[in-house]
Amino acid sequence: MGKIYGVISIKGGVGKTTTVAALGAALANDFGKKILLVDANFSAPNLALHLGYVNPKITIHHVLENKANIKDAIYETDYGFDIIPGSLLYKEVDPYKLKDKIEILKGEYDIILIDSSPTLNEEILATMIASDMLFVVTTPDHVTLSATLMAVKLARQKDTKIGGLILNKVYNKKFELSLKDIENAANCPVLAVLPHEIDILEALAKNKPLTLHKENEAAKEYKNLAGALVGEDYKEKGVKGKLKQFFRKRKKQDMNRIAFKMKVKRFS
Repeated sequence: MGKIYGVISIKGGVGKTTTVAALGAALANDFGKKILLVDANFSAPNLALHLGYVNPKITIHHVLENKANIKDAIYETDYGFDIIPGSLLYKEVDPYKLKDKIEILKGEYDIILIDSSPTLNEEILATMIASDMLFVVTTPDHVTLSATLMAVKLARQKDTKIGGLILNKVYNKKFELSLKDIENAANCPVLAVLPHEIDILEALAKNKPLTLHKENEAAKEYKNLAGALVGEDYKEKGVKGKLKQFFRKRKKQDMNRIAFKMKVKRFS
């Protein structure tokens, strides 16, 4: 059976949807996994827009309204993974049907990634209930950290496992919160630290996941995180890349990923 991983945040603009697309592409192309992305941001779905799908005919909204079979809402992309998009013009749906609808797909995919709503409402609760494990996207500032702490607290109240934090849009400036401060406040490990790079915006403009757009530091970090999710190591291509990876000093997030991989292997 495959795993359902929810990617959440209780604040818009932190890069949650970008993260879902980048991880999906890395899992499919670098690790050969069968991957499905689901847009569960029912009020403002934009995962499909990130990938260049403007007006899909059948969406998760039709499925939740019992107007379509969920398998008819699955679209094969050019990026190696499948997607269930949302409707830009939508009617209100019952988000709590999400778990039952996607549960039947666990036998067909290695990993299902859910892109949740960035608002504290029934939609994000539905993602928490439907997921085997959650990953919280945050940025290194006090405002986002407060929202992150709320998300972590809520997930624990719903008894959903939290795999770790994904620290995004990092400039490595003194005014930013440190990885240690964030981990201590959330009582949760940071599994990836993603530098803020202009290539991310360029990939978005081209409707392409970052991990397929350019082999920059952020893309490598996403690939390392993808490897951790499946209990494998990401190996850079080429002699130069492999040497650089071998001699690179391990950081705190590297050690956290090693510990996470051990858990994945133990329970797989």
